[in-house]
Amino acid sequence: MSSPQQARAQASAITSGKTAPEAEAAPASRLRTLFDRPRLSPGQRRIAQYLIEHITEAAFLSITDLAERVGVSQPSVTRFAAAVGFSGYPALREKLQSIALSTLAGGPVADDESRGNELQAAVDAEIENLENLRRDFADPDQMIELGRKLSESTPLTILGLRISASLAEYFAYAARRIHPDVRVVTRGGSVAYDALLQSREAGGTWVLAFSMPRHAQETLTALRVARSAGLKVALVTDLALGHVADEADVLFTTGTGSRLVFDSYAAPGVIAAALLQAMTDADPERTQARLEEYEQISDQHQFFLRD
Repeated sequence: MSSPQQARAQASAITSGKTAPEAEAAPASRLRTLFDRPRLSPGQRRIAQYLIEHITEAAFLSITDLAERVGVSQPSVTRFAAAVGFSGYPALREKLQSIALSTLAGGPVADDESRGNELQAAVDAEIENLENLRRDFADPDQMIELGRKLSESTPLTILGLRISASLAEYFAYAARRIHPDVRVVTRGGSVAYDALLQSREAGGTWVLAFSMPRHAQETLTALRVARSAGLKVALVTDLALGHVADEADVLFTTGTGSRLVFDSYAAPGVIAAALLQAMTDADPERTQARLEEYEQISDQHQFFLRD
């Protein structure tokens, strides 16, 4: 049995030129397009993944059998069908069967949904994530308030483990330009625990954490340690529900790009940049002073090439 990432690798193979009808996207890719919703719960994501991996069999299962195979309730399957845009499970199954039958027949069926190639589809998915984020930003009050709290937390700890480390490093690098004491944690286990406990003992009040798929067990444990130590947790993730989200005092959820073998993070990156902006706005005098000092040091030591 192939792993979810192996299935994604097969579905997202890059081919030259635009996808013509005779080179229609693979069934797994078509299903990912169908199921790409930023607000799917963990249980709904399990259903989607099972259908992607077992399309030729799962498309002909009853709602009872599918729920049993995935390990969820029948109402969960019904809610999943509605979440991905269908009137109910029968309508979803009809669509799944058309995809499955084209696979069994040895050739995909062209439809109006297919356009462009895999790279363009990946960009399209990220554009949709950003459009959803833009709607979320219609009310910036939560972002402004969190920026103030992160600005006031000294030290400020940034947590990102495994694949989320890149977002944490980006945020910490920029935050150090405007905040006097930023600590980044990218290793789990006892190393993370020590850093979190020391941050609290030093007077820190907040942790900003990033948790992207696949969500690490050690991230969940670290957040629980942080809360037990008395730290508040702000979390940027793709899931509004689940154990990791439950540990957050402030939660920002947004979709990640899942069209290619490895996820892309356009929307989480924008959230990180927006939080940095909110921090700079929270204490403009300190921001200006620190940025000016850094520019003087960078010029003195020639940190950067001159354009």
